Amino acid sequence: MRITKRIALAISAIAFAASIGAAGAQEQVVRIGTEGAYPPFNNLTADGKLEGFDIDIANALCEEMKVKCEFVTQDWDGMIPALQAGKFDAIIASMSITDERKKKVDFTNKYYNTPPAIVAPKDTDIKGVTKEDLAGKTLGVATSTTHYNYSEKTYTDSEIKGYPSSQEFLLDLANGRLDAANDDISVIEEWLKTPDGQCCKIVGAVKPVPEIHGPGAGIAIRKGETELADKFNAAIDAIRKNGKYKQINDKYFTYDVYGGES
Repeated sequence: MRITKRIALAISAIAFAASIGAAGAQEQVVRIGTEGAYPPFNNLTADGKLEGFDIDIANALCEEMKVKCEFVTQDWDGMIPALQAGKFDAIIASMSITDERKKKVDFTNKYYNTPPAIVAPKDTDIKGVTKEDLAGKTLGVATSTTHYNYSEKTYTDSEIKGYPSSQEFLLDLANGRLDAANDDISVIEEWLKTPDGQCCKIVGAVKPVPEIHGPGAGIAIRKGETELADKFNAAIDAIRKNGKYKQINDKYFTYDVYGGES
């Protein structure tokens, strides 16, 4: 009887430990840094909730990885330093994969890739997106972005005016304080649907320059955290195959934002 009780107690202890371990695994949290000021990819609603393509993709990836997403909002310019400081575990905020950023962080494979575009008032005399087309114009663009780097390198005869976020330069464009702006075409298209965006039109799409724009937007993680990167990559592949990616894509866009198969 005593042996039986001891065995029973041992089995109970093992079962309890296993249940605690399972519960712990289920409660594993991955902290995601995002901006909350870049619709339709990530945006804070009036009541303080995060929404957008990046947010839905992050949640789908966390679900696939069987972890819980915990979002942390962060100003764009401080995004990489905050990751390095351990404020969060990964950045899912439409961050383009570039060689310069790879010096500071590691990246997963891309999870989308859309081209930049130039937007201007409907009555503009700007006819295209070349250096000559923008000569003498004031161009708004978010700093610390591939769009800013491209604008500074390409539009050397223009005044490049940097802003902390897209929302701020688009507001200045709507209020007549800019001649044009450079941003992701999806962001511009979303803005053109708003009352402020009724002022303007897309002048043309910019052909991406690989050495500036990179292969697309990826998930940034701290240097050397290859296990987390591998899990994210496997999850990206999984939601691409099981239809979840397309479901999220179609919620926000009428075209495939993944962009090619690279």
